[in-house]
Amino acid sequence: MIMQQVKKSSIIITGAAMGLGLAAAQELAAQGAQLTLVDYNEKSLEEAKSTLLKSFPNAEILTVVADVSNEEAVKKYVEAAVKAYGRIDGFYNNAGIEGKQASITEYDVQVFKKVIDINLMGVYYGMRYVLPVMQQQQYGRIVNVASVGGIRGVLNQTPYVASKHAVSGMTKNAALEYGKFGITTNAIAPGAILTPMVAEAFKQVNPADPKGAEAEYAQRNPTKRLGLPHEVAKVVAFLLSEDAAYVNGQTIAIDGGESNMYGNAS
Repeated sequence: MIMQQVKKSSIIITGAAMGLGLAAAQELAAQGAQLTLVDYNEKSLEEAKSTLLKSFPNAEILTVVADVSNEEAVKKYVEAAVKAYGRIDGFYNNAGIEGKQASITEYDVQVFKKVIDINLMGVYYGMRYVLPVMQQQQYGRIVNVASVGGIRGVLNQTPYVASKHAVSGMTKNAALEYGKFGITTNAIAPGAILTPMVAEAFKQVNPADPKGAEAEYAQRNPTKRLGLPHEVAKVVAFLLSEDAAYVNGQTIAIDGGESNMYGNAS
């Protein structure tokens, strides 16, 4: 039985064309949400919409092509969602990139700035323009995407870790400032989930045998496996629903328990 916790809720998803964004769109479409899907890749975004409509022919889906690091583009996708559905009940602030892997002193400064622009400023712009809509409604649910890199260090990924720690911090502040308006703001901290971005990371770790790198990494996890996108989507759907009304300002790890480990214990 499919729960319908968010039926007829107007929900924006950024980074919606693939990975965690698309998985959330599938879960929310199944529950009857009205979706605004945002991504910078127009072709992938239309393919995602087509895939969703094959599974859910009656789904209400608006697509908006936008670069989340561009403030004007963010304003436009927020305005488009309000124009289409009259309100914004939920916001899955998901778009992000990993960048490259390099030590602090060797990291390409331009790539560093791009990671910050998308992962930090993109999330901030989203909240900056969604929050006033929710405040006027006296209701809203925001789920930002941090990462386990937002609650611990990750070797050779300084800008990613810095940006995701900042997302966790902004989430706490938004919860403090806007909770009185019926708005909850939480973050999720996925570990290694089998998405295209994670697959690309394993290619960087071991170009000759990315699947081997993936298998080796999985053995460090208490569950001895990597996570699946739909497992994250279920948590996101809950946090975007009325059922999560008293969960606020939290960064919730979805990583099989790995972030609780010290060192490389197996």
